[in-house]
Amino acid sequence: MNTKCDISSLIQYKPIEEIENIIQKVSPFANPFTAARGEILRYTAGNKPHCYLLHSGSVTLNRRGDGMVLNTENAPFVLGVSNQYASNGNLYLKVVENAQLSRLSVERFNLLTESYNLWRDLSYLMIYNVSRVYAHITMISQMSSYDLIRFQLQELMDEPDAIRLNTTAANYIMNRTYLSRSGVMRILSVLRNKGYITLQRGVLVRLDALPESLVG
Repeated sequence: MNTKCDISSLIQYKPIEEIENIIQKVSPFANPFTAARGEILRYTAGNKPHCYLLHSGSVTLNRRGDGMVLNTENAPFVLGVSNQYASNGNLYLKVVENAQLSRLSVERFNLLTESYNLWRDLSYLMIYNVSRVYAHITMISQMSSYDLIRFQLQELMDEPDAIRLNTTAANYIMNRTYLSRSGVMRILSVLRNKGYITLQRGVLVRLDALPESLVG
């Protein structure tokens, strides 16, 4: 199973046109704001579920308690509508690149979806979200420790510089997997010593084609 291909290839299917249409129709009824890198955004406000329109920047979806990163999304995107019936207290958003967003209640979003007949666009967004989640779960459950690190390094190298240059490779990997720091550092050390990667103060600055398996 080529997990790198399975997950990364989904990006090309991101329904940009449909997402932008949703944002265009809904944003006049939402409250715009700017969020700085590192800021935490909750899905509830005043005991009501809320959603976010991401106009620019990047955010991660994190699990409350251990901070596990479940997903990373870049603008444009709509967050908080796919999981509106779940317990949103278990999830939060973290800004990883200064972002422009708008916020509105899920109730209002649903009413606007009905008024503007955005169901088709919303279904494309939902399908994309479900596909990303399925691919992520499959990756976590089937890959070896080295495969996970190999995949995450490739993902990190593809991130915008604002993200890649502001986090260490070890932290990026550990925030997205269940791997221990010692295990991650051991494999990174082997890759660095063999010349496959270059790290500067822990930050990934160069990545060559990584081997399918690692000995050492």
